[in-house]
Amino acid sequence: MKILSAFLGGAALTVAAASSAWAGQPLLTPAELSPLLTQATVRVIDIRPADAYASGHIPGAVSAPYAQWRGPADNPGQLPPLDRLTQQVRALGVDTGTHAVVVSSGADSTDFGASARVYWTLKYLGLKDLSILNGGVKAWADAGLAQDKAVPAVTASSFQAHPDDSILATTDQVAAQVGQPGTRLVDARPLDFYLGKTKAPTAQVPGTIQGAVNVENGRWFKPGTSIFVPPEQARKIAAELLPGEQAAETISFCNTGHWAATDWFALSEVVGVKNVRLYPESLAEWSQDPSRPMQNVPSRGTQILDKVKGLFG
Repeated sequence: MKILSAFLGGAALTVAAASSAWAGQPLLTPAELSPLLTQATVRVIDIRPADAYASGHIPGAVSAPYAQWRGPADNPGQLPPLDRLTQQVRALGVDTGTHAVVVSSGADSTDFGASARVYWTLKYLGLKDLSILNGGVKAWADAGLAQDKAVPAVTASSFQAHPDDSILATTDQVAAQVGQPGTRLVDARPLDFYLGKTKAPTAQVPGTIQGAVNVENGRWFKPGTSIFVPPEQARKIAAELLPGEQAAETISFCNTGHWAATDWFALSEVVGVKNVRLYPESLAEWSQDPSRPMQNVPSRGTQILDKVKGLFG
């Protein structure tokens, strides 16, 4: 009996140690997540739409659709009110001692941005032990791992938010940093957006923030997938796209703070760049004021012509 007790105790310590090790890892594979599901301190947060969750999900996962983490339709990158986010985290049973694992569908690299944005939001709220399931539910299914339809009973936590403003950039802060030699502005959108050839519906004008460099969010993935590349490859990508000395501060933006969350995650959490901030509202807000400096903005005539082409094309 003593031998059995010692064995079981050792096994429990091994599982606990494994859980503790993965808690500091920003990306988990399905094989790494699977043995953690029995741990009371691990909470899988499924951010797919409610109907997708209901059709089958990772055992024990709780549902928190991505739309709940976003702002209003005209400015979706805007952070929801702090009290609303706090109540949401509490309802998920997440607290400061929880290892929260964010899971999206895994459809493509853009889908990964949803996971990255929720991860960033949780970190902004003060949570520390965070991970993303690399490849989402698709990777889980591809690995042949079980799903179920059971909705777990969750006891609400007493979580208290402690916002980390060091990873957040406001519009005023971005404006103050434009042109500063120690700041690097990173535009996470596809090249046509950066060059002003394409405009998001939420933006007032095409183009990018003055002085920004383009780091397309899709560069961090194995082609055609939502599988984030290994850390060593991510470091090579960062060195290629952001050559030279590391900036004192890096600010990532896009149209609505979605693609930008992927660049923030890549640079801050995987590559290990210091002082990386996310500008949540991004160009949806920045472009509303014509006095804010931009570049790659087409002439007024070109913009009108493009709009007419869009109506008849």
